[in-house]
Amino acid sequence: MENSSKAGNFLVKIIIGGISVLIAEFLLPGIHVDSVMTGFILAAVIILINLTIKPILIILTLPITILTLGIFLLVINAAMLLLAAEIIPGFSVDGFWWALFFAIVLSIINSLFGNTLDSRN
Repeated sequence: MENSSKAGNFLVKIIIGGISVLIAEFLLPGIHVDSVMTGFILAAVIILINLTIKPILIILTLPITILTLGIFLLVINAAMLLLAAEIIPGFSVDGFWWALFFAIVLSIINSLFGNTLDSRN
C-alpha cells in the first residue's frame, strides 16, 4: 500500500512540475519547450537528476557553496537544467543565464504550488 502512495505522489509531482515548467517557459523567452508532453517529461527528468546527479555535485562543491552562503546552489540548478536540455529533445535553453533565471522562476512557481521537484518526500 505504501508503494502505491509513493507512486501517486511521484505522479502528482510530475503533473505539478510539468505545469510549473510550462508556466515558466511562457514567462521566459530564452526557454523553449516544444509541447506540453515535453514539459511533463522535463519535470520527470528534473526529478531524476535531482535524485542522482545533484547530490553528488552538492557534495563535491560544498566548500564553494559554503563560501558563497549557498548561492552557488543556483549555479548547480542551472547546470542541471542545461544537462536536461541536452538529454531531452524539444527542450532548449538559450544559455547559462536563461537557465539560471529558469531555475529561479521554476523554484518560485513550485513553492507557490507547494511542490518541489525533489522526489525524496
